[in-house]
Amino acid sequence: MPKQSQARALGKASAVFIACSYWILPAYAQSQGYSYSLYGTPGLIDMPTAQSAEDDELAQTFSTFDGQARATLTFQLTPRLSASFRYATLDNFSVTGERTWDRSFDFRYRLIDEGRYRPAIAIGLQDFMGTGLFSAEYIVATKSIGDRLSVTGGIGWGRLGSYNGFSNPLGRLNSGFYTRPGFSGLGGEPNTNAWFRGDAAFFGGVSWAANDRLTLKLEYSSDAYVTESTRGLPADRFVHRSPVNFGLNYRLRPGVDLSASYLYGSVFSVGASFRFNPKHPPAKGSLGRGPVPVKPRISRNVSPADWGTGWIVDDARTARIENILSQLLAAEGMELEALEMSGTTARVRIRNNRYEAMPQAIGRTARLLTQVMPASVEVFKIEPVVNGMVPSVITVRRSDMETLENTSDSAWLSYARAQIDPSSPAEGPQSRPGLYPRLTWGLSPYMDVSFFDPDQPLRADFGAELSGRYEIARGLSLSGALRQPIIGNLDSGRAAGSVLPHVRTDANLYAKADGPLLDHLTLDYYYQPAKNLYGRFTVGYLEKMYGGVSSEILWKPIDSRLAFGLEVNYAKKRDFDQLFGFQDYDVFTGHASAYYAFGNGFHGQLDVGRYLAGDWGATISLDREFRNGWKVGAFATFTNVSFEDFGEGSFDKGIKLTIPISWVTGQPTRRKAVTTIRPLTRDGGARLNVNGRLYETVRELHDPDLKSRWGRFWR
Repeated sequence: MPKQSQARALGKASAVFIACSYWILPAYAQSQGYSYSLYGTPGLIDMPTAQSAEDDELAQTFSTFDGQARATLTFQLTPRLSASFRYATLDNFSVTGERTWDRSFDFRYRLIDEGRYRPAIAIGLQDFMGTGLFSAEYIVATKSIGDRLSVTGGIGWGRLGSYNGFSNPLGRLNSGFYTRPGFSGLGGEPNTNAWFRGDAAFFGGVSWAANDRLTLKLEYSSDAYVTESTRGLPADRFVHRSPVNFGLNYRLRPGVDLSASYLYGSVFSVGASFRFNPKHPPAKGSLGRGPVPVKPRISRNVSPADWGTGWIVDDARTARIENILSQLLAAEGMELEALEMSGTTARVRIRNNRYEAMPQAIGRTARLLTQVMPASVEVFKIEPVVNGMVPSVITVRRSDMETLENTSDSAWLSYARAQIDPSSPAEGPQSRPGLYPRLTWGLSPYMDVSFFDPDQPLRADFGAELSGRYEIARGLSLSGALRQPIIGNLDSGRAAGSVLPHVRTDANLYAKADGPLLDHLTLDYYYQPAKNLYGRFTVGYLEKMYGGVSSEILWKPIDSRLAFGLEVNYAKKRDFDQLFGFQDYDVFTGHASAYYAFGNGFHGQLDVGRYLAGDWGATISLDREFRNGWKVGAFATFTNVSFEDFGEGSFDKGIKLTIPISWVTGQPTRRKAVTTIRPLTRDGGARLNVNGRLYETVRELHDPDLKSRWGRFWR
């Protein structure tokens, strides 16, 4: 790729993101007390502050100066803890004058909240698991004076201890403190032996909000930019003339900030930040149709005959009830899988094809049952069906529907009075005649995206996808997708350079195929061998790079935060043309998994087993899930492959984002945009991609997931 094109790549990606952010994603009211630094964390200009973003805020920032550009994604994990992933480029940084691309991670924790007289105090690790280019640690305090002025002072190590430094004040506490190692090109390994070691230095500054849009900043920086001043060609090296920086921040609209600064007495910088919060969707409320009202029954005293149970032996009437219920559910984007009625109970199995939150589908089904069921039916047993399985039975009393619909605390009371039980695989109504077999299909555009490649920050392929699913019986289906690429540049990615089997680093060779491409074609069988047990068996072309057989079993009690699973796979590498042929590489792989819901939306997962390259190890994942379906998570994989054999990055890690389409459009849909951002794709720790794994399929119909999203029951 030409050098000038490389230099413009990050800028183009930034411009596209900012444009989309400005016009598509939401603005929301925010505190005026903080803004983002050039490093993409709450700060002054180049220095951090002790301020924190709003809880759950997700911010994307871009900044550039003197041939250096930084793009940072920061997420406020909790009110005190934030994490950042940074992708930076530096022109003429190597001794040959070539461009350098760097990836790094940060953590920051606010130790003390600001009080009337005391400042907020935070501790931070910057580039704690990268190449060490931006490596620093700091302890910082910030105090607001009135509504518009804030003052910051701190002490830093590493980069932030490189100007006017002094002996480490922590050195007396531990004689093992010593100067950190220099910049390393491998990266990815936690630099624990360097944290809070070496010389330290003071930094600080002030921030003054001239009005609700414009903020002026002045800071004293403790970063001497030693590495940038000594590496690269002499004529292009960074010049550090002064530790004083001046800057301003302008709020273009809530959520979008522009910044400009004069740095170190030598260069100007510009930047932009876009921030949004999953709690504040672009569409204020749902734009879909409202629910039908609950139909109250006529009083037994007024019409005792209506409360009789003789209707149950009237075949014509029961058939009419089933037909009407099926039509009403179809209008709501749901399907009637089965219906079983007695004089006092209606047991209904539904498929939810529309609503992102299962409690909303359950609530709307209960409303419809009040419309069609005779007055004698008091108990509604609603059983959502997912991939042929029935994970739970939700029992709702009709009298509760009638009395709670318009009460102020109807969501909590309806959950408290509902009963959620595990289903019994051997029991339940049979599927309606004529429901199987059936074929569904669709034609839509597709996009494959690769972020933060070492040579270019954004690559993508666009094309058309023909997908289909043939359901043979409940739980048994044949599904697949055929793709035709139209335009893109994924094929220009870096060629494989791994000492391990090329299980993932041949991705660019797969992207060179002209199409049509068989993305996947599988026969899937889902079943419930016993109460609290779920099974999956998948065979075929599992993903674009592998075919084979995958089998999984999951133990998940309905009211338990803990679940265990076991997956075993045989995978064979597919030909690069992604049609029906295979290459001469196969492997047995599989994992034992433990899942735990910690509460407050946090979900943890531990997978231990064998990966595609034959390496053994474990993957640790932690997700933060919101009640509107948003998920932000991170994962890291450590195997018996050494950091040196793994190559650049040292081990597999990344960030996962899941955005419900309904959050953006306001229209109810179960579609989601799922993105995994890896600093680098390597062969170590690579796992097979199989659609429809059990835990995510089942848990949305178990506690505590149902409880956390029950607020949508009446919507």
